[in-house]
Amino acid sequence: MRLTKPNLKEKNYIMSTRQKALITGITGQDGSYLAELLLSKGYEVFGAVRRVAYLEDNAYTIRINHILDAIRLEYVDITCYASVFNLINKIKPDEVYHLASQSNVQCSFKDSFSTFQTNINGTHFIVESLRQVIPQAKLYFAASSEMFGKVTEIPQKETTRFYPRSPYAISKITGFEIVRNYREAYNCFLCNGILFNHESPRRGEDFVTMKIATAIARIKLGKQKKLVLGNLDVKRDWGYAKDYVNAMYLILQQDKPDDYVISTGKSYSVKEFVELTCNYAEIDIFWQGEGINTKGVDKNGNVIVEVSKEYYRPTEVNFLLGDSTKARQVLHWKETVDFKELVKIMFKAKLEEIT
Repeated sequence: MRLTKPNLKEKNYIMSTRQKALITGITGQDGSYLAELLLSKGYEVFGAVRRVAYLEDNAYTIRINHILDAIRLEYVDITCYASVFNLINKIKPDEVYHLASQSNVQCSFKDSFSTFQTNINGTHFIVESLRQVIPQAKLYFAASSEMFGKVTEIPQKETTRFYPRSPYAISKITGFEIVRNYREAYNCFLCNGILFNHESPRRGEDFVTMKIATAIARIKLGKQKKLVLGNLDVKRDWGYAKDYVNAMYLILQQDKPDDYVISTGKSYSVKEFVELTCNYAEIDIFWQGEGINTKGVDKNGNVIVEVSKEYYRPTEVNFLLGDSTKARQVLHWKETVDFKELVKIMFKAKLEEIT
């Protein structure tokens, strides 16, 4: 794929009469799908990006290369209040979708300081800048089901108590509370979306779902021998990213700001994700052993899946299952892709890419 250098020349945005939306994290999975959705609805779309986006022939903007001519990118250092304030003051957006974060849970254990700096301070700087510059603007904050952590009830809904099990989850809870406090203290239109796991062919390979899809595709094609994973028994409520960014949009179209859980209401284990992917790859897999000693072998006895303690979290989130009744009733939101179709979409896309 040919990479395109984004156009980041100085522009004057203030005179536009179209609805203006600012997306932080526009180069990520959710940001790219959201940008496409908002463009289809006639928005003027702005993306906040780091300076690395301006490097020649880099993969940073690969998810949005096809729409670079339709969107406008602006530099921002999310950890610097002056940088964030100046961006908000320049664009004066009608809607802000704050998706940018250090989003890898495993990495948050290794570097909690940068996780807190980005996810907590970055959120605070955006919310305060909006309050100072354009308090009538609407904000969506990407909270996370990881906040529920060691769950206190099943399924988890908007009123479920948080029990974080990682620095990432702690940072997201803090961002959630910043948004809620500013909403109540200053009467601003600020919303939290507590999104459960959502995947797509645009998911990064540092996430277990894409790691599985990629490895099984490579094993199918004879380009890789085996896949090494962590805890196979953890369960997640997995949905399709395109469905979930539609929920983000719907949340900001309501008359009143509020917080919503977005989920499918069904939960599957990592092992089930592997099994289904192997099924689409026409690979028979058989399990031997339990826990850390689990191995997945093919019909010839070749080990294709191994478990390593290296990929276990220090404190694990074993089971997440969301109750999105509120979103379905108020937003009239619903998913269009189920778990089996999601796994198929991801595997087929990766197989086609590698072939």
